[in-house]
Amino acid sequence: MKRLIPLLLILSIFGCESEPASEHEVENVILITLDGLRWEELFTGPEMWHLESLYTSDADALKERYWRETPEERRAALMPFFWSTIATEGTLLGNRLIGSEADVTNQHVFSYPGYNEILTGFADPEIDSNDKVPNANRTVLEVVNDTPGFEGRVAAFGSWDVFPYIINEERSGIVVNAGFRSAEGDLTEKEAWLNQLQTQTPSPWTSVRLDVFTHHYAMETLKQERPRLMYIAYGETDDFAHNRDYDQYLNAANRTDAFISDLWTFVQNDPDYANKTAFLITTDHGRGQGHQWIGHGLDWEGSSAIWVAMLGPGFDHLGEAADQPTVYQNQMAATVAELLGVEYQQPVPIGESLLR
Repeated sequence: MKRLIPLLLILSIFGCESEPASEHEVENVILITLDGLRWEELFTGPEMWHLESLYTSDADALKERYWRETPEERRAALMPFFWSTIATEGTLLGNRLIGSEADVTNQHVFSYPGYNEILTGFADPEIDSNDKVPNANRTVLEVVNDTPGFEGRVAAFGSWDVFPYIINEERSGIVVNAGFRSAEGDLTEKEAWLNQLQTQTPSPWTSVRLDVFTHHYAMETLKQERPRLMYIAYGETDDFAHNRDYDQYLNAANRTDAFISDLWTFVQNDPDYANKTAFLITTDHGRGQGHQWIGHGLDWEGSSAIWVAMLGPGFDHLGEAADQPTVYQNQMAATVAELLGVEYQQPVPIGESLLR
């Protein structure tokens, strides 16, 4: 198992300054994934090659919206919250152009294996498809939900309808609102409206709903049920990319950035969550380069490259970190557990927390 150099040691080596993290200040964690968002767009913005390719239907509109003179300006136009807030108050890892790399460890480089790795802390070779098979592995969500003080305080939302199986809803006892599921139970007025609207809104896909529903169902649960650990899995970036639609891939990334901004604004203005809630954000896989950007997999060059963003208490604040040891997808689960002060083990070796 690869080990990270402790962040404070990195700081001393490279002469960086950061705000030190307090050991017991985190009470809540929001884990967020953006399916298949490439590190290239996150760190350098839209690529002109793609804007002028057959994958773009309205290049003029995209250029007006996102194209700027420098990569720094382009990425800020595409994902303003990441670059106005996370880059100044948190940490961004994975810009390979400045010596910061993040990678998956599973050998498949697609969604179910990636989400299992994120949520359990290890790559399971038995998970080799995206089939709806209940996950035999206990995720960090399940472990936290079984921990005194957290029972019933874990919530999961996803746009892809396989998440109830990845999280093993039946065994874990965690209700997973994913795919085209409606909110259930004693509904708020907004949840009832979302249920109605979802049934009346066409989706481009049969197994993935639009992220706007995932986001607002999650927001309503955050406001009403006050979970201490929430997982939100946005999906549109991957699906529009598979559709070979660079316009909508970029627009989905921009919308999701705004969704995350909404979440952060809410928690920072709520007395139960403000300054006690850590955000850990990543992706299940990258994408190929050039024409291969439409897909991903072991043979799609570059698609094992991912990125990681951290914001809030509990983390050292490095900004856009350069010259870092490589971080791995299998470190997410242990990081979530350590932030919450929950003991986390698996029957196999797992990735070490990013806080170590």
